[in-house]
Amino acid sequence: MIKRTLYFGNPAYLSMRLGQIVVKMPGESGEAADDARVRTVPIEDVGVIVLDNKQITLTHALLEMLLDNNCAIITCDSKHLPVGLMLPLAGNTVQNERFRAQLDASLPLKKQLWQQTVQAKIRNQAAVLESVMGKPAKNMLAWSESVRSGDPDNLEARAAAYYWKNVFPDEEDFFRDQDGDGLNAMLNYGYAILRAVVARSLVSCGLLPTLGIHHHNRYNAYCLADDIMEPYRPYVDKLVCGMREEMDIEEGLSRQAKVKLLGIPVVDVVINGCRSPLMNAVFQTTSSLVKCFSGEIRKLSYPDM
Repeated sequence: MIKRTLYFGNPAYLSMRLGQIVVKMPGESGEAADDARVRTVPIEDVGVIVLDNKQITLTHALLEMLLDNNCAIITCDSKHLPVGLMLPLAGNTVQNERFRAQLDASLPLKKQLWQQTVQAKIRNQAAVLESVMGKPAKNMLAWSESVRSGDPDNLEARAAAYYWKNVFPDEEDFFRDQDGDGLNAMLNYGYAILRAVVARSLVSCGLLPTLGIHHHNRYNAYCLADDIMEPYRPYVDKLVCGMREEMDIEEGLSRQAKVKLLGIPVVDVVINGCRSPLMNAVFQTTSSLVKCFSGEIRKLSYPDM
C-alpha cells in the first residue's frame, strides 16, 4: 500500500478521532476553526508527516496512534529544514530476534553488503550523469564494477568527486554543503525526506536504524538508514536536476520546491525488474537486508535507474 506524506506549513491543531487525523486550521484572525476549515485523513494511509510551523499543536493521543501505525514524524527548524525525526520503538513482532541477527552480523558480511551498496549507488549516479550529459559515464560504470568488499579503495568518494563536478554543468562553482542554500538546500531537504522513509522501513522490518553496516559515527542515531539510503540518493538528485529547469533556484526552498520534494516517496523506481513507488522499493531493500542478516540470502535488493 502506498502511504501518504503530509506536510503542515501553517498553524494547525492536530488531533485524533475514530482512527482519523483531525486537522483544524485557524481563521485569518486566529479565531477557532469552523467546520469549513476542518479536514480528516485516515491514519492508516499516512507514512510520513512533516511539521514546519511553530504554531502546530498535536495531541498525545494522535502521537501515540501515529507511532503505533509506524508513521515517521519530521520536525523542521526556523529555517524550515528538517531537524528531528520521531519513530516507533517497536515496529515488528519479531524485533528481538532480528536485533540479535543484526548484532551478530559478521564483519565480512557487512563489508560485502557495503560493496553492493556502493556499486548500486555509483551505477545510479552514472545514470543521472548520462541523462544530464547525454552520453554514458563510462568511468563511473567502470568504478562501480571495481568496488571491492568494504570499498578499501574508497571508490565511493572518487565517484562522488566526479559526480558533483558534472551533475550541475551550469553551476561551475557548485560543491556539496550540508548547510548551504539554493541547490544544496533542495538536496538536503530531499535527503531528509528520504532518510525518514528508509528509517521508517528499517523499524518496520524490526531492525535497529542506529547500527550501520558501514557508517558508525557515535553521534549519529541513524547510521544504518544512512547506509541503505545511499543508492536512493540519485533519485533525489535527478528530481532536483529537473526542478532547476522549472523554478528559480535562488529562491531555495520555496513552497513549490517543497511540494516537489515531498513527492519523493512516490517516485517511480525499478527494483527486481518491476516498477514500484520508492517507498515500496525501500521496503523491499530493507526486507532483503533482514534476510542477509539471517543468512537466507547474500545479496541486497537495490533499484536500478
